[in-house]
Amino acid sequence: MRRFGRTDLSRVARPGRFVANAVVVSGVGNLVLVAAVARVVAGGSSPVPVGEAGVWIMLALVVADGIHLGLTRRGMYVPGAIPSVAVAYALLLVHGWVLAALVLVVPVLISGVMRRDTVRRLVYITGHYVLAFVAADFVLHLCGVRPEREDVRELAAAELPAVLLAGTVLVGVAQGSSWLLRASWRGIPTTTLAGEEFRVRVIANGALIGIAPLIAVVAHANPWLLPLFVLPLHSLYRSTRVSFDREQLSHRDPLTGLPNRRLLLEHGEGVIRAAPRDGRIALFLLDLHRFHEVNDTLGHLAGDRLLRQVGERLLRIVGPGDTVARLGGDEFAVLVPDLVPSESAASQSSPDKVALALARQIVEVLAEPFELDDLALDIEVSVGVAVFPDHARGMAGLLQYADVAMYLAKRLRSGVELYDPARDVNTRDKLLLLGDLRRALDVRQVELHYQPKVSFTTGRVDGCEALVRWRHPDRGYISPEVFVRLAEETGLMPRLTRYVVDEALSQVARWRSEGIEVPVAVNISARDIHAPAFSDTVAAGLRRYGLPAGALHLEITERVLFEEPQRAAANLDALRELGVRLSLDDFGTGYSSFVHLRHIPVSEIKIDRSFVARLTVDEDDAAIVRSTVDLAHSLGLRVVAEGVEDDATWDRLRDLGCDSAQGWLIARALPRDEATAWLARHGVGARMAPPRRPPDAGPPAQRPRPLQNPTRVTG
Repeated sequence: MRRFGRTDLSRVARPGRFVANAVVVSGVGNLVLVAAVARVVAGGSSPVPVGEAGVWIMLALVVADGIHLGLTRRGMYVPGAIPSVAVAYALLLVHGWVLAALVLVVPVLISGVMRRDTVRRLVYITGHYVLAFVAADFVLHLCGVRPEREDVRELAAAELPAVLLAGTVLVGVAQGSSWLLRASWRGIPTTTLAGEEFRVRVIANGALIGIAPLIAVVAHANPWLLPLFVLPLHSLYRSTRVSFDREQLSHRDPLTGLPNRRLLLEHGEGVIRAAPRDGRIALFLLDLHRFHEVNDTLGHLAGDRLLRQVGERLLRIVGPGDTVARLGGDEFAVLVPDLVPSESAASQSSPDKVALALARQIVEVLAEPFELDDLALDIEVSVGVAVFPDHARGMAGLLQYADVAMYLAKRLRSGVELYDPARDVNTRDKLLLLGDLRRALDVRQVELHYQPKVSFTTGRVDGCEALVRWRHPDRGYISPEVFVRLAEETGLMPRLTRYVVDEALSQVARWRSEGIEVPVAVNISARDIHAPAFSDTVAAGLRRYGLPAGALHLEITERVLFEEPQRAAANLDALRELGVRLSLDDFGTGYSSFVHLRHIPVSEIKIDRSFVARLTVDEDDAAIVRSTVDLAHSLGLRVVAEGVEDDATWDRLRDLGCDSAQGWLIARALPRDEATAWLARHGVGARMAPPRRPPDAGPPAQRPRPLQNPTRVTG
């Protein structure tokens, strides 16, 4: 591992520039000072005019300043108005740069030793101030102002422009070398760093340049009045520190010290402007899972410590030129300005693959336990990735698209997702469609179609499933997969579910008034089950239409079993106590098992059509269905088969002991009026059986719909 003093060069974005700057500034500055002092001594003079009381008083002032800076842990290398700089510049104006540099070395050493700074750091700070003083002295000489080392000269009013110009050069050289060094450390343009700090630096150093001539005038007129500057200099220091701290708060996260959203955007725009034409920049957006549980269980102080540890771990694993930011809450961001594969993998790795590999590395590192209050905490993280210029050409766009990808990764529990416009619910077309869906719900344009279910045992209709349909006035028929997924991803799902439940209950009430008593099943999402007031909403709907709880069935998917299962079980228990029957839809397509069914109060499972469709040609699917039916019955659950489309499947399901069937063999999903006519024609409660077709009837897609060939009713 290469080091420069205590500096690990592997952590430096541009180590060559960093080392060159540090060596040149430290070496040249200190050699110039040593040479100047040696020349003065060789000439038989003292570099410090011993008989000047003002010099010793100003030396006492800088000693006190050095002690204060050491005690406050600020040090000399901070963007506040350091009083020692003003005193040293005043000395330069009346005695020359050599004495000014020697006096400034005193607070540098005092504060550095108290803060335990490295020798290299102290040497660098001394060197860069020496160069700044030399440059200022050179400007003064060019303007005809020639300080004398042994005599205290009086400043004239005509010399004020030269004094201000020299002070500006002093600040420019000192700050310029500092910005060059730190920019090479972070791997960002110097102009970007200067832009971040320019305002606060101008205020602080401008105040020092303005007060230094006053100190010089007092030193000539009556040096014993110099201690009167202590209070205004200290007030100036405090005010500029407060200004800097406020500036930091507007750009930095106060908890972790990392850049916040504002600074990330500003820095990112600078990186994008400086990027080469074929360059790639990646933005990673991270979200911690269940962070609120840490706060709730261990307290907010423990949660704060965990966030700091996450930030520190991210800083250790990212590259030297990368930026880690905390955007708020448990969200972090990592900006990688130079997304290139390693040399060994450059031939086969695209920028997208490199970005995904980096994201997975972040997930793996953050998956390692965090030590907190003698506890080893495991956290999960979801990462969304967006790449410039493939996905967006500005920082705001990158942040938006990385956020979309992150929420997709969180919803899919995949860990990492790269932004994909095809899966972005926030595209203009989808946003327009979402607005149309909201308006369609307002004007009750969304409809329900009803598909009957028939019992194998009795041959009677024992329910209908309500399926949502939407015919857009301009776009025509919109697939439920499109608009239901859109509702789930945008938070509109609870409203859509309330609409569907209300429509279904309204239809059940109309049917009951016509003598058709058939329960209706409605599909609900995991988000609905997790809503604390959902059971109250269902109860209110039943009361509004004067219906018993048995008139409504609710179908849930296996996803409910895995997203906060305890909370889901509590809400499902509330629905069961209400008397609403629960069904588990699409059983077998996820990761559920009958072990989970012991804890979820469902009374019915629905075998997914993917197993039913191949029941008569695939013995594996037949074995799965047989096992499912037997195990469900052993738990006291009914079994409904979805997607029944031919006689052979009907007969096989009946022989396997399935309780009910649903599919096109019985009827397709019918609009409200057609469903009413179908139920009235077939007589709910009458014994019925599916139609029998000739052996050469063809595949289901070629058969006439059962509505056109009505199911016959038997006694």
